[in-house]
Amino acid sequence: MQKFSLLWLLVAVQLLLGCQSLMYPAQSQQGAEPATAQSGQSQGEILQCPEPVEVICAEPEVRVVEKVIERTLEKVVEVPVAKDKLVLGAVEKISIEPSGLVVESVVDTGAPTTTLRAQTLTRFERDGEDWIRIQLALPEVDGKAETSTIELPIKRHIRANRIGFPSQRRPVVEMNLTVGEVTHMVEVSLTDEGRNDIVMVLGRNFLKDAAVVDVSRRNIQGQPRVFGNK
Repeated sequence: MQKFSLLWLLVAVQLLLGCQSLMYPAQSQQGAEPATAQSGQSQGEILQCPEPVEVICAEPEVRVVEKVIERTLEKVVEVPVAKDKLVLGAVEKISIEPSGLVVESVVDTGAPTTTLRAQTLTRFERDGEDWIRIQLALPEVDGKAETSTIELPIKRHIRANRIGFPSQRRPVVEMNLTVGEVTHMVEVSLTDEGRNDIVMVLGRNFLKDAAVVDVSRRNIQGQPRVFGNK
């Protein structure tokens, strides 16, 4: 009797387990289908690639801007003034050799050549060469006018152009000119035309590399040393 009851208990347990296995798989299969469908749908959405779209970028607008920069260049001219250079005023006293005559000269940085204005000029020939006799008017002494005469060979001729006057062919000689304590031999053009109060115009051929000019002053160098005298 006891064995029979145990057998029936085992049969009841097997039946009970069999019913649960038949019931739960269906439920689990039914409950899993929606999840599977949802997961399959989501995977399809993720894995599906979008169709390629052609993107056309607009070309950038290119503008050419021309800039013109104007620069004003300032030219700075430095004039070196050495210790051994003369400082001359607008007017200086000049000693002329070989006569030893002292005259007042206008210092003109715009004149290329020094010019001597004579009272009279006389050309003549000596030893087959062209010479010239220069007669200079001296300052009056006791109301008497005196002259000084210089004779020199003509080195060459130049053409002088003057504003308001016809061009003039001038003879050129070489002279020793002294300003202060400095003596230079330079070419001097001769003329017997012009103002009588200006005997000499000191040009750049004397001033070059030798002197600088202060136009606000006069007779800075004073009385020149006469050639041959100490």
